[in-house]
Amino acid sequence: MTSQTPVTPFGARLRAAMDARGPLCVGIDPHAALLDSWGLADDIAGLERFSRTVVEALADSVAVFKPQAAFFERFGSRGVAVLERTVADARAAGTLVVMDAKRGDIGSTMAAYASAFLDPASPLFSDALTVSPYLGYGSLKPAVDLARESGAGLFVLALTSNPEGAEVQRAVREDGRSIGATMLAHLAAENAGADPMGSFGAVVGATLGDLSSFDLDINGPLLAPGIGAQGATAADLPAVFGAAVGNVVPNVSRGVLKHGPDTAALRASAKRFAEEIREAVAA
Repeated sequence: MTSQTPVTPFGARLRAAMDARGPLCVGIDPHAALLDSWGLADDIAGLERFSRTVVEALADSVAVFKPQAAFFERFGSRGVAVLERTVADARAAGTLVVMDAKRGDIGSTMAAYASAFLDPASPLFSDALTVSPYLGYGSLKPAVDLARESGAGLFVLALTSNPEGAEVQRAVREDGRSIGATMLAHLAAENAGADPMGSFGAVVGATLGDLSSFDLDINGPLLAPGIGAQGATAADLPAVFGAAVGNVVPNVSRGVLKHGPDTAALRASAKRFAEEIREAVAA
């Protein structure tokens, strides 16, 4: 690693951003149908115009952007170049970036994935990365170690909003604890003693209903997809997350992005979601 390590860990930076701007995370998901609805071609020019518009419209008001790497990678090296610029522009404007790449592997391969997104010397360096622990939580150690070193964070898939996830995440181990609960316990251990909040978060779907049987108090952020197009609302958050609702980072993608390419409409939609979330969390 050749770049200077950030002084402030991701968890503390995220807490400050959430307190200042509200906890809303806006996804940057340039899939073909959305580009078409914006009147853009499904090509590099459309991808670049879409990404630049989202960042320019919202970077001064939202706490977090979550670009979905796959929608850029599908265009090959030119798409990755757009992703690099999107990340750099968002971070330069003061918005935290969670790279939604869901990487998961073992040994040197996991270390390479971590280096791509968590090394400050990398052109894709992001404030945090989503990762999959389903080769065993210990397989994430290279990413955990590099995140600590670089002041970045991780969001580990724990209780996801897709229906298929339950067959793995709700499966029960010999000790009687589910796989999802085990992942949450690992994250609580990573975050022990961190103040004001740890840097190792979980992905927990906002559409899952009552999660009182899980201990979501991991002293870290809970990235919550499902608000908007997937059917969950800001008002659902307290019932789903209980006492941990103050650490929830609700992600909205289509609910905001469908209002583009009109910049004012994007800003108005994000502001509305942010206000609804802030009110629900504070209630």
